[in-house]
Amino acid sequence: MQTTLAGDLPAGFLSSTDLSTTTRSTSSRSALHQTSFSGIISQCSKMQKVFAVIEKVAQTNSTVLVLGESGTGKELIARALHRMSNRPGRLVPVNCGAIPEEILESELFGHERGAFTGATSNRIGRFQLADGGTIFLDEIGEMSPKLQVKLLRVLQEKVVEPVGSTKSLSVDVRVVAATNKDLWEEVQAGRFREDLYYRLQVVPIELPALREREGDISLLAQHFLSQECEELNKHGMFLTKDALRALENYNWQGNVRELENLVRRLAILADGSEISVEDLPPYVLESKSECAIVETPHVIPEDGLDFNNLVNAYESQLITMALSKTNWNKKAAAKLLHLNRTTLVEKIKKKGIERPEEEREPARPQL
Repeated sequence: MQTTLAGDLPAGFLSSTDLSTTTRSTSSRSALHQTSFSGIISQCSKMQKVFAVIEKVAQTNSTVLVLGESGTGKELIARALHRMSNRPGRLVPVNCGAIPEEILESELFGHERGAFTGATSNRIGRFQLADGGTIFLDEIGEMSPKLQVKLLRVLQEKVVEPVGSTKSLSVDVRVVAATNKDLWEEVQAGRFREDLYYRLQVVPIELPALREREGDISLLAQHFLSQECEELNKHGMFLTKDALRALENYNWQGNVRELENLVRRLAILADGSEISVEDLPPYVLESKSECAIVETPHVIPEDGLDFNNLVNAYESQLITMALSKTNWNKKAAAKLLHLNRTTLVEKIKKKGIERPEEEREPARPQL
């Protein structure tokens, strides 16, 4: 049942030998059972709820929309859904954000010879390759309006039409889509079709960010270190308690993927068996205290103070902190502040709060 993961997976995939570098005892197998669900490692209650949804929906044909920040393991969820579905076909992943629009249509639906310049032969699309199985449409929020229309037809009628063909081909494909965007916000902005949105989110699964997964940072860090020990043939390596505490206090904007890459680097560069706080990069150790909120005076000065300005500054800082903590995901930030999302959006606009340049995601390379 174990498979090798590819693409942008943030690992967290567990084999029966990975959990411990020192023993394969009954206790280690018990720990494996307790922290792994279909190959996904977690012990936090939020992920247990995700696992419960997967168990209920896996063997149905329902379309699933996986939501979550970049690096939270959305493809792992797609693989778990497919693995537990018992569908005879394969899982076919497609990164909709990494393939140019003019190529993506052919990739998804195939094309006939002569359909466009360079089409020297017929080509089978990803939907046909996934017939009888599952297609995973990652970064669905990046799909162009033109392709959104065609995808909607596939979901409604279970047929695909290759580029340059007048024939429709029936396909039996389970669709799992994923995005790190707020799709409803994209709908309201006119960038995503509302009818497709409702077709995709038959069963939504929202993945928590790593910083919200209580207990999982240390668990995953030690698992990734165990994997690297196996690969590098370095035995007995360990993270000190202080190092683990520092990792737990870090914000992990890149989520599980960022943690995995850091642990890999630490394992490669380590001189001995111990990885301590001194081995961690400075940015991990920089504490960004959530208590650094606008300081309120203990005594009102003789000339008074501007109540409205003080309250406005306090509110703006709280909102900015929540947005920064959630990688500027407005829906998640609103949840942290116990606000309605629309209320938060109104406040952001009114106050003119913008994402700092250093927190912006890097521009997508042109292909």
